[in-house]
Amino acid sequence: MTESNFFLADETATLNLGRQLAALLTPGLVIFLHGDLGAGKTTLVRGVLRGLHYDGRVKSPTYTLVESYQASSLYLYHFDLYRFNDEREWLDAGFNELFNAHNVCLVEWPERAGNLLPSADVDIQLAAQEEGRSVTIASTKIALNKLQAT
Repeated sequence: MTESNFFLADETATLNLGRQLAALLTPGLVIFLHGDLGAGKTTLVRGVLRGLHYDGRVKSPTYTLVESYQASSLYLYHFDLYRFNDEREWLDAGFNELFNAHNVCLVEWPERAGNLLPSADVDIQLAAQEEGRSVTIASTKIALNKLQAT
């Protein structure tokens, strides 16, 4: 597993890191996004989608639980499990079938599904730090040395 740490000074830097991450995505990846409310998880996903030339609206799936996107040749599913109170809600929602070799799944608040999710290929931790945010990315499947904070 490789790990990289970044300091992102503002929203633009977060979007730029997402754009860089987009270039490394392949079908079948599972990406976990950890961080407090307002840490930049959805902003990073928006950057990923912009990096894949998706120009539509990108919103947090807090109330819908999942938003789907087709960008470039990828099918992306952006989950937000914040509203889950019990891991059984994951089973009831029936999202398991979306985790397959054809889709990229980005999951905010993955801990709310307990051990029911597949393992993460990429694990991203975001935290407020001073005026910006710190980001730690760990991966078993992508080369993180191509990423840089801007």
